[in-house]
Amino acid sequence: MIKCIATDMDGTLLNEQQEISKANQEALKAAQHAGIHVVVATGRAYYEAEKVLKEAELTCPIICTNGAEVRNEAGEKVYSTPIPKLLALQVMRNLEKIGVYYEVYTNSGTYTESKEMGIEVLVNVFLSANPSMSREDVEKEASKRFDDGMMKTVPYLQELTKDDAIEVYKLLVFSKDPSQLEEAKTVVSNEELALSSSGMDNLEINHKDAQKGIALAAHTKRLGISMKDTMALGDQLNDLSMFQRVGHAVAMGNAVMEAKEVAHEVTATNKEDGVAKAVQKILQLTKPN
Repeated sequence: MIKCIATDMDGTLLNEQQEISKANQEALKAAQHAGIHVVVATGRAYYEAEKVLKEAELTCPIICTNGAEVRNEAGEKVYSTPIPKLLALQVMRNLEKIGVYYEVYTNSGTYTESKEMGIEVLVNVFLSANPSMSREDVEKEASKRFDDGMMKTVPYLQELTKDDAIEVYKLLVFSKDPSQLEEAKTVVSNEELALSSSGMDNLEINHKDAQKGIALAAHTKRLGISMKDTMALGDQLNDLSMFQRVGHAVAMGNAVMEAKEVAHEVTATNKEDGVAKAVQKILQLTKPN
């Protein structure tokens, strides 16, 4: 019996408008009402994830930045798994040597040296999850993240490692050149790091223990719920660590092939309320005879 539902956001819970549809909202609330624990597991920073959930009037814990930070229902940090500062600095230097663009996700926001490139990366992530969206609409949404202060511009990203108050959660590398992304993988390869992806042109770098599946396993353990009784929904490579650990993995209809191959089930796309359809199936199974 499913006792916990963990859902990714972009390309999964969110539709083309980067919103939680009415059907998805109602299905998750029905699951909570039935006593099933709901948690969001996303590559997004907390404030980006929390804003969308708040708009949909959904309250639940959030596994942020691929598992580098976990927040409870009240928004309080439960724990974090940052990249050590010296290692983060080494990674930044190596990325800069090959001339590839990257951003830094921290406990105080997401940072870039170029607003223009920051918008381009967000557009790429959104369009990877929702290919039929208009580029103009996506650019407006991406630009809003800077206006809202969710993304910030700084002269030198390496300076962030000198601030004792800052924890480095994730580095997001972006390139439309596949060979450059492969080179980035090579230069940052380290046994202390986990590499994944949330879009066709990006590379996500976290601490090896900052993965959605690891964070979800720790979260369910605190709740006394077995991972065998947990369902995970997702669409990208950074969801595989959940799929490999849960009792029931559900890939979206729009998911990458690697996710579909690992999943136990493939639901409808994020445009077709695939999350709601998968959750409703579970709720039918849990109804008393």
